[in-house]
Amino acid sequence: MVTLQDAAASCACLKARKAARAVTRAYDRALRPSGLRVTQLNILGAAGVAGGAPLGKLASILGMERTTLTRNLQLIEREGLIKVVNVDGRTRNVMLTEAGNKRLTQALPLWENAQNELRRKLGARDWTAVQGALTTLARIAL
Repeated sequence: MVTLQDAAASCACLKARKAARAVTRAYDRALRPSGLRVTQLNILGAAGVAGGAPLGKLASILGMERTTLTRNLQLIEREGLIKVVNVDGRTRNVMLTEAGNKRLTQALPLWENAQNELRRKLGARDWTAVQGALTTLARIAL
């Protein structure tokens, strides 16, 4: 039978969440001058790439629950960075506004600096390994 200590030491969920919080803090620090958090930057980027995607599709692209995405959209919508457009009674599309595109463009170099700093700290080989492991973990955990 597994002990509580063994479970805590080997829990993939605990380790992934701890790493996610630490990485999020690193990106958020780097993005602070832009006024965006990394979660907001990811939403703006996905909305820009998807070009007016329905809310459900955008949630899927980001790997988020629809309700979580809806909560996260509220602040950036109030700031005028995105626009949520009712297509019909059931479908709402998320569109990047001109202001959102401008903020995203300003924030990308800050994001790139954070990305490069983490890559430098890990080293090229470990960076590639972590990228592959995270992609695989997200795929198989579904």
